[in-house]
Amino acid sequence: MYLAILAGAPLVGLATGDPRIVHFAAFYRSGALVFGGGHVVLPLLQQAVVAPGWISQETFLAGYGAAQALPGPLFAFSTYLGTAMQPPGGSPAGALLATLAIFLPGLLIVVAALPFWRWVRRQSIARAAMRGAGAAVVGILAAALYDPVWRGAVADRLDFAAVATGAVLLVTFRAPPIAVVVLGGLFGLTRTAMEI
Repeated sequence: MYLAILAGAPLVGLATGDPRIVHFAAFYRSGALVFGGGHVVLPLLQQAVVAPGWISQETFLAGYGAAQALPGPLFAFSTYLGTAMQPPGGSPAGALLATLAIFLPGLLIVVAALPFWRWVRRQSIARAAMRGAGAAVVGILAAALYDPVWRGAVADRLDFAAVATGAVLLVTFRAPPIAVVVLGGLFGLTRTAMEI
């Protein structure tokens, strides 16, 4: 079923022209192709919603920033995207569709693998593959930090100074993350007010 939806939803979306199916297919694909940390989904979501013009890069990054201040999985960011997308998304129904579509692949894999999980865990080749995949995720996370986060949010020296200050506060002074988020938000508001 996992592969049938992955291959079939885009084809049905193209054949019918129904934007809801096209949106569902984009979020399902993003959820289906992710392995590892939630931030690995960022470039996939950016490609799925920014590239076709369903949401602007600025709105995408603003939602990502807000998602960092909230507890829970980054996949919940899809709820925001489904709400903020251009019509026919951009509604509570769009949020529900995006959330269901991004979580569904993982749920299908768990249901399919559960009966075989004990056997798979005992296989040395499966354990080795998981260690290798885990190492690859670190590289993908670094790439996601660079693009879209760094390239989209750090435009000049002032932005770089804000990022460096936040990193020093977190690492050296062990400041609470929420305090750094609030300071970053105040920096953004101040900067926007100065540009107006």
